Amino acid sequence: MTILLQKAFAEAAKLPQPDQDRLASWLLEEIHDEARWDATFAASQDALDKLADRALAQIEAGLDEAFDIENSNQEATPKSGPR
Repeated sequence: MTILLQKAFAEAAKLPQPDQDRLASWLLEEIHDEARWDATFAASQDALDKLADRALAQIEAGLDEAFDIENSNQEATPKSGPR
């Protein structure tokens, strides 16, 4: 355990029991949410790769344009053609 985490737990130990329980519940939920997010993201990698390939193919075919983050305040002009 890191020194910072030890300090946080020492401070949490000074809280009243209901506050400790709320903090513990929140922390455990955060840890589980992070694990679920990691698993979901890992499982969706193939789908994300396919979507990226499709977007690049549409750009190369002239059906879409690459997003220009530097000029993202400008309105996009839709291209004609199938999506």
